[in-house]
Amino acid sequence: MNLKDEYNEAFVFDLADKIYTKASSFNAASFTKSILNNSWENKELKERVRWIAENLNTHLQLSYQKQITILLEIAPNYRGLKGFIFPDFVQVFGLNDLKTSFKAMELFTQYSTAEFAIRPFIEMHPKETMQQIMDWSLHENYHLRRLASEGSRPRLPWAPPLRSIIDNPKPTLPILAQLIDDESEYVRKSVANHLNDISKNHPDLVLQLAKKWVGNSKNRNWIVKHGLRTLLKKGNKEALGIFGLDNSKEIFIENLLLSHKKISIGAFIHFEFNVINHSEVTRNIRLEYKIDFVKANGSTSIKVFQISEFCLKSKSTKSFKRKQGFKELTTRKHYPGQHKITLFVNGDEKGNITLLLTD
Repeated sequence: MNLKDEYNEAFVFDLADKIYTKASSFNAASFTKSILNNSWENKELKERVRWIAENLNTHLQLSYQKQITILLEIAPNYRGLKGFIFPDFVQVFGLNDLKTSFKAMELFTQYSTAEFAIRPFIEMHPKETMQQIMDWSLHENYHLRRLASEGSRPRLPWAPPLRSIIDNPKPTLPILAQLIDDESEYVRKSVANHLNDISKNHPDLVLQLAKKWVGNSKNRNWIVKHGLRTLLKKGNKEALGIFGLDNSKEIFIENLLLSHKKISIGAFIHFEFNVINHSEVTRNIRLEYKIDFVKANGSTSIKVFQISEFCLKSKSTKSFKRKQGFKELTTRKHYPGQHKITLFVNGDEKGNITLLLTD
């Protein structure tokens, strides 16, 4: 099912009924008719969310505080994606009433998420909002603690970037420090993603934090490694060094073979190779391959694929075989031309091979 179909006619009628039980002056028939107009079917998920929020405001003709009181009462009936409309209502109509809006988001996020709704508040009221977010980072409810990290991420997916935090992420660092040892994996994953966001513009800052936090616990180590994933994929030696993965001396790739030198779009190939440690000591190995995918204009874009991390004893060999598909994806369209597969050990190129992709 398409995500937008969570917001279907049955949802709209159910929402109208529930609002009417809380506000007898609410014209449910007018509300549903306005929403389910001729353009409804063509609206995508975010458009439907916003359209419902706007119609709530139009048809629930009360003060913002009274509107929120009603929405707070019915919101627990709509969890997950179906609950997006309530924080969206707050971000559109509540930017000038911080007290009411913060209290509303505090409840709404426990049933759905306010990670998108909080962002306009960060931009318009940074001081007050960051203080509220810091308070949420101390909250006993893990949904609120997760909101503190996720809502202030510089580059949250599905949301416009927070330019002020991208330029200067320091206001969010105390929040991450507070949450680095959180008991909830849900929260810790958000902290890692937040760190990864920061690393794209401030790698030195994140590396400094990583060195401070790594080694203290298994959970911290996971957060740091996940938070450095972009730098690790780029072969950043300082990031690799934090995990003892910066030395590829005397590590070689041998017998790199392709199952086919020429394939059609939609097909797949196998490639195999050996990793050999010629050194006198055991090495920590991060093994990756990168593909130069041909684009429509003939240039290439690189995609990194991690194969494995492992220890390789002195004078020993480990064999690998991998399958790589070239079928069309929603996230990648393939074009004919020479494609190069390059193998990397600890960020260093160790061998490559090419294949011809045809129509």
